[in-house]
Amino acid sequence: MAGPQRARAPVAADVRLLGIATEHLSRLGPKRVTVVAVAAEAGMTHANVYRYFPSKDALLDAVAGRWLREVEARLAGIADAPDPADDKIERLLTALATVQRDALVDEPNLFAVHLDATVSARPIARRHRVRLRSLVERVVEEGITSGIFSARDRERAIAYIFDASYRFTHPLAIQHDAEVPRDLIEARFGAVIHAIQRVLRSGVL
Repeated sequence: MAGPQRARAPVAADVRLLGIATEHLSRLGPKRVTVVAVAAEAGMTHANVYRYFPSKDALLDAVAGRWLREVEARLAGIADAPDPADDKIERLLTALATVQRDALVDEPNLFAVHLDATVSARPIARRHRVRLRSLVERVVEEGITSGIFSARDRERAIAYIFDASYRFTHPLAIQHDAEVPRDLIEARFGAVIHAIQRVLRSGVL
């Protein structure tokens, strides 16, 4: 005889709102999402939604932020892997570019929020940038400590990585290249990554 079933814990209101907003964003796009409609589906007033998210932008940024945290967790797994630092840089940059290109194709409305937040330098994008820099810094530091990288100035090395990879990892550049065949983009980015690795190994920075 089966024992009594445990009651499911209630879903927190902010989590429920994020789930509804995620579905509305995917289906309607950012311009057509409304706080009123999200509130109605959640069974609350729109004024109550503002207790958790002070504006529509804040709600949509929270949706994008949840996705970005998943991206960051994936990148952190690469940074924490036992691979040599030069391999990690390649894998990390490739993953960052790929996940965004995939989002542009498969989840264009989510990508649009990510892009707008980045261009507008909203808090969710600034926090993401800080976390990305921390991961790159970790790999660079490891490479210098292990002797794989001969870079003499860590800050210049980190800046060089972001500057050199901008065309392939920044959402605005990714959108601009949306019509370029992926195999061509990957070939170009592969050459840039190899150049980054050579510079980091050479000690010219």
